[in-house]
Amino acid sequence: MNADVVNKIVNLASRNAGFISKRFEGKLSDNFAEPELYNEFVAAADRIAELYESREFGRAIREITALADKANQYVDEKAPWVVAKEEGKDQELQDICSVGINLFRVLMTYLKPVMPGLAARTEAFLNETLTWEGIAAPLTGHEITKFKALFNRIDPKKVEAMIEASKEDAAAEVAAKEKAEAEKNKASQTELDKDPIADEIEFDDFAKVDMRIARIISCEEVPKANKLLKFQLDIGGETRQVFSGIKSAYKPEELEGKLTVMVANLKPRKMKFGMSEGMILAAGPGGSDLWILEPHEGAQPGMRVM
Repeated sequence: MNADVVNKIVNLASRNAGFISKRFEGKLSDNFAEPELYNEFVAAADRIAELYESREFGRAIREITALADKANQYVDEKAPWVVAKEEGKDQELQDICSVGINLFRVLMTYLKPVMPGLAARTEAFLNETLTWEGIAAPLTGHEITKFKALFNRIDPKKVEAMIEASKEDAAAEVAAKEKAEAEKNKASQTELDKDPIADEIEFDDFAKVDMRIARIISCEEVPKANKLLKFQLDIGGETRQVFSGIKSAYKPEELEGKLTVMVANLKPRKMKFGMSEGMILAAGPGGSDLWILEPHEGAQPGMRVM
């Protein structure tokens, strides 16, 4: 959560960095005052790495924030802002703040895989590249840079602005879809205007047409024929030879194995290149703009199209 990053993580650095910069010229203590506490933080490395690797990111973050609570508890108990006002306690102040900075360093190393931007700003502040292996020992006698804000609290007004912007984006998306649909309908109507619906027929007339699912067993070009492809079609235990004028739209190898729809009871027609025993159904104005009908998966050769 944004509040956790600001209050528990980044605030840990800001509470200590000011004293290091102003009182000790940005230099951490030569000796580390809390080795046991630091080792406890480092000991969590394998567990957190394992959680990352198993993609249990929520648990990893909870482990890290629990350590952050412990780090802040340490600073609260040591109260460097109080120690800073007492004479003769400069070394104690430097030691406390150095521990705080080093605990922050460990926490940010653990967060680097999921917050690379914040980690990069932290590296500039610490004057060091954060690595899993690097935290084995604390930084001592190390010079850090002047602290600058690493992360900001979310401004509710900005959140409201983002919500309003998302509403506008959603409205624009809906408008774009409606426009596209209208243009599609207009294009469909234009096609109907170019090729109007044929005269009405009786149901009995339609019922005479026997359309079947067919699997394209083979397809090949017809020599000396500009438009024709030769098909062998399986219509459920029976094979039909059909010639179709869709050569300009398809290559034979694109069609083999596909399901399509054919008129199975069309009277066979003797052609120059052989007998055509049906008709493959296709849609489009012609030429290269033709598409054979392809049934959905589940349809089987021989099934009647109702």
